[in-house]
Amino acid sequence: GKPNNPQVQVHTPPQSSHIPIHIHKPCASSRAPRSISRRPAGVREIDRPPRRDDLHLDEHAGFSGACSGQRLVAPGDGRLRGKEKKKKRRRFLMAANKEGGGMAAAVRCAGRLGVVASVAANLVALAWFIRRRYFGGDGSGGDGEKEITAAATVEASKGKPPVTTESVVNLDHGDPTMYEAFWRGTGDRATLVIPGWQTMSYFSDVGGFCWFLEPQFEREVRRLHRLVGNAVADGYHVLVGTGSTQLFQAVLYALSPAADSGAPMSVVSPAPYYSSYPSVTNYLNSGLYRWAGDANTFNGDTCIELVCSPNNPDGGIRKAVVKSGKAVHDLAYYWPQYTPITEAANHDIMLFTVSKCTGHAGTRIGWALVKDREVAQKMIKFVELNTIGVSKDSQLRAAKILRAVSDGYEVSPAGEASRLFHFARRQMVARWIKLRAAVKATGIFSLPDELPGYCTFFKETVPSCAPFAWLRCEKENTDDLEGFLREEKIITRGGTRFGADGRFVRISMLDTDEAFNVFIERLASFK
Repeated sequence: GKPNNPQVQVHTPPQSSHIPIHIHKPCASSRAPRSISRRPAGVREIDRPPRRDDLHLDEHAGFSGACSGQRLVAPGDGRLRGKEKKKKRRRFLMAANKEGGGMAAAVRCAGRLGVVASVAANLVALAWFIRRRYFGGDGSGGDGEKEITAAATVEASKGKPPVTTESVVNLDHGDPTMYEAFWRGTGDRATLVIPGWQTMSYFSDVGGFCWFLEPQFEREVRRLHRLVGNAVADGYHVLVGTGSTQLFQAVLYALSPAADSGAPMSVVSPAPYYSSYPSVTNYLNSGLYRWAGDANTFNGDTCIELVCSPNNPDGGIRKAVVKSGKAVHDLAYYWPQYTPITEAANHDIMLFTVSKCTGHAGTRIGWALVKDREVAQKMIKFVELNTIGVSKDSQLRAAKILRAVSDGYEVSPAGEASRLFHFARRQMVARWIKLRAAVKATGIFSLPDELPGYCTFFKETVPSCAPFAWLRCEKENTDDLEGFLREEKIITRGGTRFGADGRFVRISMLDTDEAFNVFIERLASFK
């Protein structure tokens, strides 16, 4: 409504965009009218502390009118005559200034609080990024983290069925599911989220020596070897393959002479040798190479000798046998959880695999350290023709996994809970103690002798704990131990496939605790 003072009139803004309004302000030096701009019609001025220009009115007009969307203008010259009027006006101005100052202080306080809140939010975001980037932590656990976790979690295939006391226990394959317990305890440190638009190109590093090798994977491979000290990586070419099996085939291609040069190159390995060597070598019936059996009985001029050390199946430490051969060292099990690390291997060609190092067999990634550039180029060409490179997604996941392993020793303060090799060593030692006790209790089986040695990684003397047990039956007239154990619901791999006789079987030591414990109970019952 209108103010009570009849001398003051309320003027509603006309529907015009810009109209000057004259306010007659009492001043000792000048009484000239003052022109100010008015807001467009219909636009309400926001609440603010009153200005002196707004307050040239009688106190009866009310302070709310001065701060509303309307202007209060005194008609005539707007002068407040008399000492009493001046005193009242002065008191009113002082009160208005006091209230306006309070509002300004509140605004300043709110502004400062906003700045503090903004800085705090930025610090939280920075801390979250650093933890995710350098420590692999799961951040604050907020909604953003839940979204990342949901994006990173996929429904995995069922894999093998759970094992019960009545189940068939399959220990034929070296399926490294023993490691699952460790990786479940690492949280998001080994979790990788790949956006849908990434890794779409064939190429990983066009300017690099191996165009399909992910630089992150190469860095983590070199870092891990420096940490463990099991192989020299400096001065070597790092190559990647779909498991070490593809790299094994690439080596055969690279080391064999041209097809028109005569007979195929002989491929040999000391018995007992890895059972897949003969089958993989002869699978394509290549004219470049062929399987020639036990290296100990080879009498040809030259050959490719496969040296697996520690050896699959018996865990023995091997060296090349054929002096004139081209040696390829399969070091899939030369890790501190399986055998003492005695030196950094520096052979011309060395093969490794993620599956036996960390347990991630399903990632299907292996790598080779190759000294000779020409041999490495031929191996790259084989992989290029065979599979047009190697999965970039698998390489990035493998890089993340290897990084988590190295971080567990070089970065993480969590202690042994984040140290893969310590976890696996404890598991392997405990399993071998159980196995040797069960074998001794039967009186009809035997195992290779334990081979302790000083480990440069653990910096102490440790026993060998091979990932496979080379079990022999000592009973007379037993020439098919594999068949005997099969009848007892234990699936193994017979010795004849390794260049040995039927009294031997190879047993995987890397399965789940449930499967291994059921196996031990059944084995101990044999007399």
